[in-house]
Amino acid sequence: MELKSLGYIGIQSAKLDDWSNLATRLLGMQEVDRGGKLRAFRMDDRKQRLVVDGDHDNGLGFLGWEVDHKSDLQSIAARFESHGTAVTAGSRALADARHVAELISFADPGGNRIEIFWKPELASEPFVPGRPISGFRTGPLGMGHAVLNVDDIEPMLAFYRDLLGFHVSDYGLTPYKLYFFHLNGRHHSFAMVESGKRSMHHFMVELGSLDDVGQGYDLAQPDEGRVAYTLGRHTNDHVTSFYSHTPSGFFIEYGWGGRVIDPETWQPHETFDGPSLWGHERLYMPEDMRGRLRNMRLDAAARGVQVPDPSVPPLNCPWLDSVIARE
Repeated sequence: MELKSLGYIGIQSAKLDDWSNLATRLLGMQEVDRGGKLRAFRMDDRKQRLVVDGDHDNGLGFLGWEVDHKSDLQSIAARFESHGTAVTAGSRALADARHVAELISFADPGGNRIEIFWKPELASEPFVPGRPISGFRTGPLGMGHAVLNVDDIEPMLAFYRDLLGFHVSDYGLTPYKLYFFHLNGRHHSFAMVESGKRSMHHFMVELGSLDDVGQGYDLAQPDEGRVAYTLGRHTNDHVTSFYSHTPSGFFIEYGWGGRVIDPETWQPHETFDGPSLWGHERLYMPEDMRGRLRNMRLDAAARGVQVPDPSVPPLNCPWLDSVIARE
């Protein structure tokens, strides 16, 4: 498997101050760059995980996927070019801006920019969260996960699964087509929903403590219109989370307790109980659409559908490890 994890996400938005407030005061990221029309944010020992570019206002700018070796870049580029996809080698200036040794880029069938990189730069200073949190669960699992709205899922499946090498975790066909993909032990690092649109749906960051999420939920609620999904738990990856509106019109999922799978033995399968076991009331949806999803949760409750309590591994956060060592 060439790809190993979601390394970084780039957003294009003119609402730089709004993004800074959201990333630091609610999510707990550390802002590290306020030069010009660029904002960059840390989550761990990497120099950056989230980048917001104020020169454009197009929503998702790019998804950065990590590989272990320079040769992986070459093999991926050759494979895509043989299938007619134009691949661009990133310039030295672009690699420096991304804080990586080298990268390539290309577009998926929906027009989304994909970057593949190796050898990310590590910060010399400890991560300092924007508000008191235990830390983010990253490490081998990567930054979190990203979910796209797509108008036609079939060509996207052929691209991500068959060419890029994502592995299906599970999928649902009602009330809309949803496919989830893994690269490592995180249940999914990427997903697509056939909503008829082409845009970012959300990205997820996972916290080290349920209290981090609960306190974030309390902080979000007084900000009118901030909460998009109420607190709830997903059926497939077992994450307990809420969703926040962002300044760019998509969502951020703020979660804890994600399921860790064994990629070597995992079998893809169809799911039938809907996306959420309980909660996650979609406050932004019209009542008829909310009602369909609510009925799926009520049906699951009537049948007693439950998932195991999470067995949460150590956080694997160098910043937190250093704090514990000092104490």
